Amino acid sequence: MKPYKDLTKKEPEKKLTYRLKNKAGKGGGGRITVHHKGGGVKKLYRDITFNQEKIGQLAKVISVEYDPNRTSFISLLEYSDGDRRYIIAPDGIKVGDEIICDEKAENKIGNRMKIKNIPVGTQVHNIELDPGRGGKMIRGAGTSAKIMNQEEKYTHLVLPSSESRMVLGECFASVGQVSFPEHKFIRIKNAGANRRKGIRPTVRGSAKNPVDHPHGGGEGRTGIGLKYPKTPWGKPALGVKTRNKKKWTSKLIIQRRKKKKK
Repeated sequence: MKPYKDLTKKEPEKKLTYRLKNKAGKGGGGRITVHHKGGGVKKLYRDITFNQEKIGQLAKVISVEYDPNRTSFISLLEYSDGDRRYIIAPDGIKVGDEIICDEKAENKIGNRMKIKNIPVGTQVHNIELDPGRGGKMIRGAGTSAKIMNQEEKYTHLVLPSSESRMVLGECFASVGQVSFPEHKFIRIKNAGANRRKGIRPTVRGSAKNPVDHPHGGGEGRTGIGLKYPKTPWGKPALGVKTRNKKKWTSKLIIQRRKKKKK
């Protein structure tokens, strides 16, 4: 695939990598809490900076690298004081480009600034929800939010899900779209590729025993035998709203996401 050809051929920055222990989908008690996880190839975790540590310092892009832990590419920055940091690479950034993080900066791909100072119609990513807490939204490959309106202390955004929401203007966001938009076209060619990613085989609930899944049991190829689908723990599944009604960010949502027509 062409995007991989443009990546920098170098080892990851040693000071910004460390090993993560494979939990194999198990919780603190040793029991499986997430099914179909386990195994996979060993990989180093890259320490990504999602917040704004070097405000006002100019940074130069040293490399654009592949990260096995996320869908997008990452960029290695070298700041004017010699310090190096990894960030999520925006689409179109190249080695040698200079970017900056400041309260107000040039509207250029890769620059990070307060969202109230970004012009209407600009695509942004790695957006904060709480000032100073670091980017929480729009971090997946090819995603971006669009600034629709600036209103007093809030900025109106349209998210990739078509949801409209308000974000405090004091929050930081990075200009541009997240890199590697072609990621959605990747197809898993064989079972081994999934196993190398740490994804174990998935078994239908109806093929299990009643003790293992609410859909289990019966003779032959039977249906689920219930009024509605359930999870292995007996909770409603498929189409059931799971968002906490008391979540504090709910008051900032202007319009919920629209359902796609089949």
